[in-house]
This record gives sequence, structure tokens and C-alpha cells, in this order.
Amino acid sequence: MADPRGFLKDGRQVAERRPVEERVQDWNEVYPGSAGRALLPIITEQAGRCMDCGIPFCHSGCPLGNIIPEWNDLVWRDDWEGAIERLHATNNFPEFTGRLCPAPCETACVLGINQDPVTIKNVEVSIIDKAWDSGLVRPQAPEWLSGRTVAVIGSGPAGLAAAQQLTRAGHTVAVYERADKIGGLLRYGIPEFKMEKQHLDRRLAQMKREGTVFRAGVEVGSEESGLTGEQLRERYDAVVLAMGATQARDLPVPGRELGGIHQAMEFLPQANRAAVGDAPTLDGSEQILATGKNVVIIGGGDTGADCLGTSTRHGAASITQLEIMPEPPTSRPAGQPWPTYPMTFKVSSAHEEAGERVYAVSTKEFRGDDEGNVRALLIVDVVFEGGRLTEIEGTEREIPAELVLFAMGFVGPEKAGLVEQLGVDLDERGNVARDRSYQTSVPGVFSAGDVGRGQSLIVWAIAEGRAAAAAVDVFLTGSTTLPSPILPTARPLVV
Repeated sequence: MADPRGFLKDGRQVAERRPVEERVQDWNEVYPGSAGRALLPIITEQAGRCMDCGIPFCHSGCPLGNIIPEWNDLVWRDDWEGAIERLHATNNFPEFTGRLCPAPCETACVLGINQDPVTIKNVEVSIIDKAWDSGLVRPQAPEWLSGRTVAVIGSGPAGLAAAQQLTRAGHTVAVYERADKIGGLLRYGIPEFKMEKQHLDRRLAQMKREGTVFRAGVEVGSEESGLTGEQLRERYDAVVLAMGATQARDLPVPGRELGGIHQAMEFLPQANRAAVGDAPTLDGSEQILATGKNVVIIGGGDTGADCLGTSTRHGAASITQLEIMPEPPTSRPAGQPWPTYPMTFKVSSAHEEAGERVYAVSTKEFRGDDEGNVRALLIVDVVFEGGRLTEIEGTEREIPAELVLFAMGFVGPEKAGLVEQLGVDLDERGNVARDRSYQTSVPGVFSAGDVGRGQSLIVWAIAEGRAAAAAVDVFLTGSTTLPSPILPTARPLVV
């Protein structure tokens, strides 16, 4: 353990964000320097709060199985090289999870039963940021090559984790990405103010030095790519599907056809490209901007918050975020006891900056102007009674909107193209079905991340990528030394 009396003498402290009036003027991360560097002055005492709890429930809270007490102890002892070794033993990309994960490990922290939990997420990102600064993150090229080839389809966290593990096992791995740059949602779904893309780019550079091959701008299964599902299987010894759950949930109410109504993943990628100086659109079309507009975001999750922070930086006239569920409580509900992940009221960095959140409302209609563009929403208050959604009579009202963004989540992977060509079975929710070894109904074809489990967390994606890599290694060679953190029968954590 770390400091035996740390949790008694030191309170919880988290990294302080830059002032709102400063950070909304740029696209840089909201923490000064970076999330990890912002906490370094107090990180030793924060790691020292990790107590000798006997059974570290933080392990079960983390899908990756991060060995949290060990690297907390190493940080407290100022052994940063040992800390990054233990962190990397279970997590390929702690710079991603340390910035983007909602930290279910912290809600499972034993100290959190009656005190504020350990700042696990902040310690994690401090370890990896210091490791990069100190030159402790190095390529790990394989000592020998197996002669086997693997195609990974999708370059989000699941695909990248699977690719890195399989490359290190000695296989020749090619990662295919339909977007113009590698990274999937990490690049085009996560705004720069949450994770600057330099963190992604330097990890990709490490993977290239290890031997992973990246092929961006190739949508496998399309006519343009010249690579069908059948050809993919002929060319490679194994295939890992890691395309994510990219089929967005829609809202088919009157007025849906009006201009100015977009899915979040139409809006965010353009803003991310522009934030790093690239052309916002690949075809030269006009960028979707919130500048000077009344913006309504439908959906109260992380993607909605990303749209909120982006609209604020565009200079929106007003921003309203709608959520059909009632406002969650500020403390853990009785029905969600420790160590489960509680559904509580959260304030992200974007919520600190601007906008109004409206709970327990449903959109009945989009209303347009004479030019066919949206001008307002008709909403109504709702209540859940007996498991059914009921409108409250007399609460209908109109709110102005020249830009509407859907951030209501995703319903599964896209079926047209590669999934249909491979002929893999789907489960009852429309995801790619797989067995306990992550293999689909087609021999040699595996799935990892959201494509198989549905929309979930980045830690689940990385964990599944690592586990699928171990299964592929067994398929190709008959055995493996790669760790396998989870089984696909585990259910996703909904946040």
C-alpha cells in the first residue's frame, strides 16, 4: 500500500481547469499544460490516499483490470518507471482513458464508501504524461515474426488495442480506416478541448515503429476500396472487426426533413478538423457552424456535452441541451449501492462554460421557416409512470432553434457493406454476434468493441481489443502469452 495514513490526513484534490473565459477562446485542453501535468504538484499525496483495503474493488470496477493499488504505491514512492510498467501491463493507452473514461474504478473505490474516493483517473493520466515526458514510452517491436497476417477493420480504441497486441505477438497487422486519418472516434468524435490529438498521434507513431501498418481512407467492403469481404478473408489469415457502433439513433417526428438538423457525428468531425487547421469537409462543402445560432442539443450524455463545448467555442447565441429522463440526483441513489456505477448529476467542463440543461422533456415537432430551415422545437414535459412515458397536459411550449444536433447514442454497427458481405450472424440487438473467444459465426473473423457489444465505454473497447487479440493469437498459433482481461459475456456499463 501507499501512505498508511494518507487517506486520514489528506483530502481528495483533482486537477484544476483553466478559467472559463480563457479556455472558451481556444481549442486546447481545458487543463493547463495537460490533465496529467496540472496535478503533478499534489499527485504523490493523492496516490498516498490509496488505503490498505484488503480487497481492491477498483479492480472489478475497471473492465481493463488495472492494477490500481500497485501503481498508486509506486507513484507515492516516486518510482515513476515502475508505475508506468504496471499501468501498461493492463492498458495500452492510459493517456486516452485518463482523459476520457468516466472512471467506474473510482465509484468502486473502498475509500468511497464513506469518504471521497482516490483520484484514480488523475493519477493514471499523470503517470502516462510523465512517462512520455521522461522518454519511458518506447516501441516494443516483436523479436520474431510469425508469418501470419491479420486485418483490423476500424482504428478506434478497440481496433488500435487489438492491433498493438497482435503486432507485439509477431503477426503482420494492417489497420483499415475509412476516414482520411487514423483514430476513429478518438480523432473525429472527441473534441480537442477534451483530448488534444497530439496524444493520439504520438501513440500511432509508436505503433508504426513497432510494425503496425495503417491504411486510412479505405472503406473495406465498398466498391471504391476494391477490397470486398471475401477478398479480405482470402488475403489475411484472420480478421478483427472493430468498426464501432456507428448507426446513430434518429428522431422521426414531424419536421425532421428541415434544414439545420444534424447528427452529432456530422457536426463534431468537421469541428475537429477545423480545430487542428485542416479543411472542415473533404468535399469542400460548407461547415456546420453554431456561430450566432440558437442551438438545441437532444441528448444529455457525453456526446451532447461535446456538442455543447464545441458550440460554445463557435460562438452560439444560446445553447439548450434536452434530456428525456428526469434530472438525476446529486448523490448515490439507494438503488445503486456501492460499488456499482451510480447515475448521478454530473457537470462536465462544457457544462461549466455555457448552456442550459432541460430534463424530462420530449420533442414533438420541428417547426420551420419559409426557406425550409428549422426555426423552433415544440417540446412537452414528460413523466415515466409504470414504465411508460406520459406527456403532461398543458406543458407544450416552443423553443427557438436554428441548429439542432442529435446526440442520442447509437443503435449498432452499419450492416450494409462489409458486415453483409462477410455473412456474420447478428445478435438480438443487431450487433455482430461472437462466442466466448470473440470469434464470429465465420471462422477466422473476430469482433471487438462496440461492433459486438453495442455502444459502451472506451475502457470496454480497449479491454475487448486486448482480449480479442489474445483469442486471435490462439486461433493462429494454438497458444498465446497475451493477457485476456474479459469475456464477451460481460455486459456493458451504461453511463
